[in-house]
Amino acid sequence: MAFIKEENEDITIEDAITVKQEDTKEQTDLIELKEESREQDETEQKYKFEKPHNIITDKFSHLQTKKKTSSQKRAQKTVPRSHCTCKQCGKSFSQNGHLKVHMRIHTGEKPFTCQQCGQSFDQKGAFTVHMRIHTGKSTFTCQQCGKSYSRKENLRYHMRIHTGEKPFICKHCGRSFTRRGSLESHVRIHTGVKPYICSQCGRSFTHRPTLNAHMRIHTGEKPYTCSHCGRSFDQLGNLNVHMRIHTGENPFSCQQCGKSFSRKGNLEVHMRIHTGESPYACQQCGLSFTQKGNLNIHMRLHTGEKPFTCQRCKKSFTYQRDLKRHLQIHSGKKLQGCPVRQELYKIEQF
Repeated sequence: MAFIKEENEDITIEDAITVKQEDTKEQTDLIELKEESREQDETEQKYKFEKPHNIITDKFSHLQTKKKTSSQKRAQKTVPRSHCTCKQCGKSFSQNGHLKVHMRIHTGEKPFTCQQCGQSFDQKGAFTVHMRIHTGKSTFTCQQCGKSYSRKENLRYHMRIHTGEKPFICKHCGRSFTRRGSLESHVRIHTGVKPYICSQCGRSFTHRPTLNAHMRIHTGEKPYTCSHCGRSFDQLGNLNVHMRIHTGENPFSCQQCGKSFSRKGNLEVHMRIHTGESPYACQQCGLSFTQKGNLNIHMRLHTGEKPFTCQRCKKSFTYQRDLKRHLQIHSGKKLQGCPVRQELYKIEQF
């Protein structure tokens, strides 16, 4: 123990200072290590709590940028409404693509054709709905009458038959309609707009079906054929009227005398007998007629027109009945009718 004490006593002041400095350095290193460890822990904690926040912020920022870019693209594609106006009917659209689809109404273009039945459509949506006819897909059924539809929209329109709802009202005359399209077509009666133009003769029409029926004049198409006699018609309505010849149906009856007619127009003309109305007046002599056809015939007296010509002697007549009587002269048949008229025809021979 004495030997050790002596060794301890032999340590100089310089050595003591050196040892103390070394101890201090170790402590400093330890403190720096602790500080470095604490900073690392703080950094990890900061990353732990702040990093998810940064990810969400970055993702939101990315979505905002994407949305802005998408809006800019739409803005580039969208043409001002004033620049997307139909030159034929004046209707405006927000996008040029919608205007192009609309123009097919005027041009008659139908680029979508059914490969099964050949029917064509101007819009892809209408073509898609049509294909359900062939596939038999009718998913929308009326719960009241059981009728099925391939489109939900058509079922909604159908339901108004049961409810009696007519939400679309004409501001000009107050008439109401179950469909917006029906109202738009009706309003053209008031505005005089005729957007459907025949490409061959330039005549314009208020409704597209009317244009389609008119086009058959140029094409000569008569798709409606009578099953009884084989006669063909260009319009379904004309076939329906014709069928009354075979069925004997006369649905239009006069309330005053009970006489019935197969056509509504014939009843209206007949009613003028009771009312005394003669709406067609000659502008030259003032004579009036109950039918426009009679006025047209009368006008030949003023114009001198003689449209009925004998093919044998080329003599012309104002009235068809006079031509028929004249033809009896060539055939040698006995003239029938008024004796005075018979004498006149004998004089005409000379």
